[in-house]
Amino acid sequence: MIFLDTSALIDSLSGPKRSAPALRSAIERGERILLPTLVLYEWLRGPRLPEELAAQEALFPSARAVPFGPDEAAEAARLCDRVPRSRGREIDLAIAACAILWDAELWTLNVSDFDDIPDLRLSPHP
Repeated sequence: MIFLDTSALIDSLSGPKRSAPALRSAIERGERILLPTLVLYEWLRGPRLPEELAAQEALFPSARAVPFGPDEAAEAARLCDRVPRSRGREIDLAIAACAILWDAELWTLNVSDFDDIPDLRLSPHP
């Protein structure tokens, strides 16, 4: 199972779509790829073109985004206590908490934002 970080989603569905081929390949291999609600939030707050939003909904419907609930909140709080320099990284730690609890690999283009988080499995990009 794979969780997409915001950087991977943006790089796959907007601009030059550099990560689109790798994402398409993962989908064709039957990988289960999920979108956390926190990533959906970060994605939606950016400037998005209608076709980008349509592609996101087709691939990762908002209604099926993985929620950030009480278990994820508790795990994120634990990470804040365990990870150095946690201040200002709350959203990244919350996304990481979701991936950890779901036993998913996190695909990101920003590996350095996550590489000090214990128990998190990272992939450099989709």
